[in-house]
Amino acid sequence: MSTPASLPAPVIQSLQLRSPAEVLAATIAHFQCAAGTIHRLEGDLLHLVASHNIPPQIQQIVQTVPVGKGIAGLAAQREEPVTLCNLQTDNSGQARPAAKQTGMEGSIAVPMHQDGRLAGVLGIAKPTAHQWTPDETALLLAIGAELAKTLAAT
Repeated sequence: MSTPASLPAPVIQSLQLRSPAEVLAATIAHFQCAAGTIHRLEGDLLHLVASHNIPPQIQQIVQTVPVGKGIAGLAAQREEPVTLCNLQTDNSGQARPAAKQTGMEGSIAVPMHQDGRLAGVLGIAKPTAHQWTPDETALLLAIGAELAKTLAAT
């Protein structure tokens, strides 16, 4: 598998293992985050493929996410990144109420595309408020595109 050289080395290594959980862990570490999820799109539902530091009661809720619901569902519906500077104080309605139980604040969900088609959503979050920069967002989109190839191969 050929991956862009601009990706962080630990992310490239995890992509070569073809393990979504390893890619998620490496991505979380690179961005100094504490939690994250990877969902694969199947029909009109996102199915949880990997999670890191997500409380069990939240994992049950996010096992399947309808497109258009919650942060991941909105990223899938819009096919563009959805960010929240502070999940705990957000009242935009983008996040589901249970999302606050994660204790996370700065969160982002990015669509994962393969060959121009939506394959899933990658989401990560920090325990502190964070404004995601265009460079951070672009890097997450690139990781998501590579991850979509990994999901297609599994």
